[in-house]
Amino acid sequence: MRAVIRNGSSSRTSITRPSSSQNVIGVQPSCWALAGRSMSSLSTIHQDVWDREDEVRQVPPSIVPMNGCDQIRDSYSGKQKGVISKPKPVFNSKKANPYSCSPKQLLSITDLPPALISEILNCLDPKELGIVSCASTHLCRLASEHHVWKEFYCERWGLSTAPTPLGSGLSDEKSWKKYFVEREFRSKTFMGRYSMEILYGHTEPVRTVFLLSSAKLIFTSGYDQTVKMWNMEEGLLIASSRSLGCTIRAVAADTKLLVSGGTDGFIHCWKAVDGTPHLFDIRGPQNQNTEFRLWEHQGPITSLALDLTRIYSGSWDMTVRVWDRLSLKCVKVLRHSDWVGALVPHDTTVASAAGADVYVWDIVSGNLITIIHNAHVGKTCSLTRNHKGDFLFTGGEDGAIRMYEILNQGLETNQHLVATWIPHTGPVQSLAFEFPWLVSASGDGKLSLIDVRKLLKTRRCPSGTSDSRVKHEAQSSVEPPQRMLHGFAKNLLSVDIGADRIVCGGEEGVVRIWNFTQALEIERKAHALRGIRLENRMRRRKLHAENSSKGGRTDQCSVAAKKNPVTGERSGWHSKRGASGKLKA
Repeated sequence: MRAVIRNGSSSRTSITRPSSSQNVIGVQPSCWALAGRSMSSLSTIHQDVWDREDEVRQVPPSIVPMNGCDQIRDSYSGKQKGVISKPKPVFNSKKANPYSCSPKQLLSITDLPPALISEILNCLDPKELGIVSCASTHLCRLASEHHVWKEFYCERWGLSTAPTPLGSGLSDEKSWKKYFVEREFRSKTFMGRYSMEILYGHTEPVRTVFLLSSAKLIFTSGYDQTVKMWNMEEGLLIASSRSLGCTIRAVAADTKLLVSGGTDGFIHCWKAVDGTPHLFDIRGPQNQNTEFRLWEHQGPITSLALDLTRIYSGSWDMTVRVWDRLSLKCVKVLRHSDWVGALVPHDTTVASAAGADVYVWDIVSGNLITIIHNAHVGKTCSLTRNHKGDFLFTGGEDGAIRMYEILNQGLETNQHLVATWIPHTGPVQSLAFEFPWLVSASGDGKLSLIDVRKLLKTRRCPSGTSDSRVKHEAQSSVEPPQRMLHGFAKNLLSVDIGADRIVCGGEEGVVRIWNFTQALEIERKAHALRGIRLENRMRRRKLHAENSSKGGRTDQCSVAAKKNPVTGERSGWHSKRGASGKLKA
């Protein structure tokens, strides 16, 4: 302990350890080390502690409890003499300290209002939301029932691809996570096993294929001047149109309208008929109520697309025309500097390829938003976009596939090259996208499957919208296509993807379907078998460990004493010991 002895004008400080007779209560060992320091440093340390306590607690110094350092300073100044005792707290046990917080009073995220928790969860991506749901049962319930799962599903695959009870508008919010996880798992089946189906019916090369997965229908057309409708699941021909008098180069459809265009410049349209099991009646003669034609193009039609209110058509007359579906009139004409070979719309914009350049247009105003000059060496043959429309994929005559990000920055819209793949030696005639797979068909008779999942990372904004950020990597680090499907002797002209299937047509005159629906079931069976094998392996190890613990010493002795039946020597440590003895001799 510290005591102060005053002799006249001089004072002396001495440190003594308390004896058993002294009444000292709860003096910590750290106080002894602190007391051995010089008085100047002690005063400085105390002043720093005093200042920090004043800043944190914001209370007058008169009510701050004194610690050992305070009492030592007072003793040095003459205010307190004798033995230092344990400091007593200002607040008694009956009255809680308003400036302290016990562990029981600490708040967690589950104590926040539900509306605030919902806004926090709304800022997470699917992976982060899944991690949060594993933290506690309460967060699991909140994260699983959150409405953001529906937005995730629609951003990746669209509401039209949702299951029937969900797509009807009377969806149960609790089931959206289940369907999202199942669809995400199903997207990996394109790396599994598949079965091949070949559809015969065309007599000439198949120029275009279109997969309407929501109605389980496949539409094909080609140089034989007909449009054919197939059953997607059974692979049977449902109906074939009469001869339309020209090569059909483009087909598009939804559940309300089927359109086709060819070299005569006409757009042939069929309306859906109520009561028809397969939506459209294309077999019979021309019916004025269900079939009509649109004509304003001055050249062959090369590409068609539909949305809820418009029809888009591209032609070799160097224009893209936008048609209103109700009035059936052309409302916008977008003029290019070369033949239009492909187009793909999204929301209020449409991207088109003419020559080597790619254009992005605003449909409402008809203005050009941005242009990608010389996207490929030679002509740009094919286009496709993701469901959100912020990423554009192009294929060209040079056999390359490029991925661009469309950046909308206020009044300006820019583009940024994200990645480039060169999987083909011939022109990329067709592209199709379904998250996360980009599939291409080329003139070299090959199909390539590219997983772009690693290039994208979605970040949720507090406002509920999403911001897709590209994971910028060097071109050397971009992975090659995950899978190549080849073995065809002739060119492939068109491809489409959906419903765990890839549909392709080409110069062979047949339609090929790669069916991956059984890959999921095969993977589940393989996973179950792996689990059974792992369980059996662990059971055998446990049994072996139990047997070793019971008779381990006896087994070791028996093995050590076992003789070699040929040489008669012992095979354990005895033989080693004998060999070392002979070596010494």
